[in-house]
Amino acid sequence: MKVLLIGSGGREHALASALNRDPQLEELHVAPGNPGILEIAKCHPLDINDNAAIVKLAKELAIDLVVIGPEKPLVNGVADALAKEKIACFGPSKAAAQLEGSKDFAKKVMHDAGVPTAKSFTCRNQTEIESALDKFGPPYVVKHDGLAAGKGVVVTEDRAFAIEHALQSEQVVIEEFLDGPEVSLFGISDGKFVIPMQPAQDFKRAFDGDLGPNTGGMGAYSPLPWAPDEIIEETLEQVLNPTIAEMAARGTPFVGLLYAGLALTSRGTKVIEFNARFGDPETEVLLPRLESPLAQLLYAAATGNLEDFGDLLWRKESAVTVVLASAGYPAAPIIGEPIMGIKTNDHSTVFHAGTELKDGLLHSAGGRVLAVTGLGSDLTEARDAAYRTISKITLHGSHYRSDIALNASVAEKGN
Repeated sequence: MKVLLIGSGGREHALASALNRDPQLEELHVAPGNPGILEIAKCHPLDINDNAAIVKLAKELAIDLVVIGPEKPLVNGVADALAKEKIACFGPSKAAAQLEGSKDFAKKVMHDAGVPTAKSFTCRNQTEIESALDKFGPPYVVKHDGLAAGKGVVVTEDRAFAIEHALQSEQVVIEEFLDGPEVSLFGISDGKFVIPMQPAQDFKRAFDGDLGPNTGGMGAYSPLPWAPDEIIEETLEQVLNPTIAEMAARGTPFVGLLYAGLALTSRGTKVIEFNARFGDPETEVLLPRLESPLAQLLYAAATGNLEDFGDLLWRKESAVTVVLASAGYPAAPIIGEPIMGIKTNDHSTVFHAGTELKDGLLHSAGGRVLAVTGLGSDLTEARDAAYRTISKITLHGSHYRSDIALNASVAEKGN
């Protein structure tokens, strides 16, 4: 099987590594890729927002399966362009990708599908915004309706700040705050059938103790020893299956990965948000644990043959991912700094997220630069492996959280 993976971040590096483990993989091409991916796949310079260029490259390489990593090409309709040329694509159509592309659309789908989620209002002016904020009270949850690269959501006690953030977008969704721990759970769908993956938990705030601004994610871990035993089956029955059925009923079947961000509230499990692709950094923590052949899994989904694939197989090890961020991230990341000291071993992997080569030397090229994943017999061992590796990496002014999976590992030891 010849696979073309679109993207250049840590998620794509993790996907490339997992795809490479599939015995049916013949060739792996990535566009545009990054220095880490370049070591394991053939990389091609390409504008990921140019649908015609993606189709052209897939045809030139006689690709069997195109896997779309980032959200923007999906919202731009690249899956539709590939479908016209009868090229299998793992990723939803432009219409189905609106589950991530529009918070308002996702809320309407959840309402029609009977999926539990936070009460909300869609607002288009200051009067509506202020009325919605007063209706729910603090903490205020404000979400820009469209794509915002992980920075469109604020949760704040400051009403003035909530209004200021809301006015930056033509349309916003303001919703009630959901209490309880958050969980990410992915479902692989062929438009009719869904296979759930293992749950993970990520850390959105920039600094230890869940302080600082929201980010694209500073780390993650899996499995979740504290999560209810029935969380996978419950999410499949109450969230994933109804959503996929609703999308099919609308004539816009969802083929790809449906990411459900969940809150385990005092009133039951509720959906915080949907994404239409592999999440980051959850992908970096989940795929190293996956034993099932990823290329075959994604091809089965892309070609409507998922029902016969069977349950996914997982390694028994725990995994912890810690993100190394540039100085100034997330507000104003400083890039172009040299990176030294990357060394992997049997218990840890370094995924490149925002890096580039200059004169043969590795430099930072984004806010989140590297994602280090450690594996171990439990969360404590996995944390130790990740932090040993990341502590040896030097990048001027960089920072990372020291408490990823800490509470869960302590609780696990206590049990």
